[in-house]
Amino acid sequence: MANSSDQDPKVTGIGGVFFKSQDPAKAKAWYEVHLGFATDAYGTMFSFLSTEPPHNKGYLQWSPFKADTTYFAPSTEPYMINYRVNNLEQLVTRLREQGVTILDEIATYDYGKFVHILDLENRKIELWEPIDETFDQSPE
Repeated sequence: MANSSDQDPKVTGIGGVFFKSQDPAKAKAWYEVHLGFATDAYGTMFSFLSTEPPHNKGYLQWSPFKADTTYFAPSTEPYMINYRVNNLEQLVTRLREQGVTILDEIATYDYGKFVHILDLENRKIELWEPIDETFDQSPE
């Protein structure tokens, strides 16, 4: 199987949907009661099967944040999208060369690597090179 660093750096899908809420606990409860979300302290995680490579399990995080969160700053939008990517280091190098604003250094965790950028209208975007196998081992 090809390592993600062997692939062209690009977005491969949505990794998360994050939005501001007046009351995140009530929002999670509403989605749980009315739409069947299985929520936890962070929201909920959806799983899917990948097409590249086929049949690998992937994940998407859904999370309401407090309305006064600064996590989306410097963007003033009430939401932030997380995009799944491969080869994050090369992608960040290319984005820097293209003049894209990179907000922080790449952070590495047991479930993947992250960095934040701004798009052309100053919306904060989170880029995530996931290690999906970490979630496969977590109790659901």
